[in-house]
Amino acid sequence: MKADKGEWKLIEWIRSHTRLDPNVVPIGPGDDMALVSLGGESQCLLTIDALLEGTHFDLSKATPRQVGYKALAVSLSDVAAMASKPVAALAWVGLPSDRDMKFAQDLSAGMADAAVKFACPVVGGDITSWNQQLMTVGTAVVSRPAGIRPVRRSGAKPGDLLFVTGELGGSLLGRHLTFTPRIQEARQLAALVTIHAMMDLSDGLSTDLNHICRESGVGAEIVAEAVPVSEDARKLAKADHKEPIEHALNDGEDFELLLAVEPVDAQDLLKQNPLTGVKLTYIGKIVEGSGVVMVTGDGKRVPVAPRGYEHFK
Repeated sequence: MKADKGEWKLIEWIRSHTRLDPNVVPIGPGDDMALVSLGGESQCLLTIDALLEGTHFDLSKATPRQVGYKALAVSLSDVAAMASKPVAALAWVGLPSDRDMKFAQDLSAGMADAAVKFACPVVGGDITSWNQQLMTVGTAVVSRPAGIRPVRRSGAKPGDLLFVTGELGGSLLGRHLTFTPRIQEARQLAALVTIHAMMDLSDGLSTDLNHICRESGVGAEIVAEAVPVSEDARKLAKADHKEPIEHALNDGEDFELLLAVEPVDAQDLLKQNPLTGVKLTYIGKIVEGSGVVMVTGDGKRVPVAPRGYEHFK
């Protein structure tokens, strides 16, 4: 009988078979970025991402420039999740051999768009081609704490209040190609309040909140009516006859922030959103126990299984 497989099962296996010196690598596999000490008080954070044609983008619906932007923005969203500041990026691409020079240039121009917008220059990389129909592209980003302690997934405590930025669901109608990594917002919030845990919503709220609960050894309760459902999620719900909340919970690729905030500081956020032009919404709380429960308008408590996207499942 074959063993169960999945992205997180593989990550857990890697973590159990990896021995890292905590003085050199204070944060290893399992968070949005790894933290590495460079000697003295110098530290850097590292992340890497890969995008696959047919999974992360569809070139019949997206331009090469949009794909290039997304490739770097996905890694920059990890930077936001750790409340760090980007320094530089590396990029790599596996191009089908029948693609022309303009395609490759447009792809690079999209990366440059993100690089300029978020002050993260692409300083090198690798270009390959192969006799295949599909393209793959990826980036690695180096960031630094820059005066703010990196926020992990594993620090959530019972009593913390949960917030998300933006609106959720329906990203495949286009927002997954044009989203803004919340780097500025993450650093602003981390400087104002005590954030015990944070991550970006790449796999869907249902999956990512379960990640925080598992890593922190806690449970969570969310209020169904509080979850900020996007208009695109409502459009998809009309087309596929699902409930809009299902899309908000499970679609993924929102690349918004999910944060667990110390209760006293959270009260200040409930009174006033300090972010300019970005919605910040209270959606629930961290509780003792395990797993995630959603409280509906009629008081029912519905278990929220991780039904977002998982690779290698």
